Amino acid sequence: MTGRLRAPTGRYGGKTAAERQAERRRRFLDAALQLFGDSPGYRATTVAALSEAAGLSTRQFYEEFRTLEDVLAALHLEVNDWATAAVLAAVADADQLPLTERAAAIFRAYAANVTSDPRRVRITFVEIIGVSARMEEQRLARRAHWVDLVCAEAERAVSRGEAAPRDFRLAATAFIGSVNGLLHDWNAGWVDATLDEVVEELVRQLVGILQPPGWESGRV
Repeated sequence: MTGRLRAPTGRYGGKTAAERQAERRRRFLDAALQLFGDSPGYRATTVAALSEAAGLSTRQFYEEFRTLEDVLAALHLEVNDWATAAVLAAVADADQLPLTERAAAIFRAYAANVTSDPRRVRITFVEIIGVSARMEEQRLARRAHWVDLVCAEAERAVSRGEAAPRDFRLAATAFIGSVNGLLHDWNAGWVDATLDEVVEELVRQLVGILQPPGWESGRV
């Protein structure tokens, strides 16, 4: 298919064409979360199988998407957006807490959101890997988004006298790699720890970056 088929217009069953289109798209994404994030996985799923799981036709699929990779791309962004919303809410709620407590609240919110559904972990850390240059670019762009968020929080800690000034980008990039790897391994059962213990370890790593040995509290 070189392009999407034209979707029907007008009101039907009390819903506008836009509402019906949004509903169809939601059903395809929900079905993809199950098939890509559980079994059989993205690479073993066909358009026909996804359409059947969504209770829709392949014609309706091509009204919404060009390829299965488009569905994976949309789902990967959505899963990341859910985690981002949880983190931003935690950032606002924990604004007045001391650094260590604030970091714990933020990473607890992230970890709880990502690991609340094993399918989200698989979409974020497994299924998107090695699909295409386009998907790798999207994956790295989303990682850069998380690096930016860590850097912003680190700079805010510096402005409050809670952290030593430095260029945080390299350390933040390494830290995000640790976050992703540890949460993936924990979810896969390779790490013998509770989620709270995982969060505590990540917080210790982050505080170690922000407050290196020899740094004195209150010095900016």
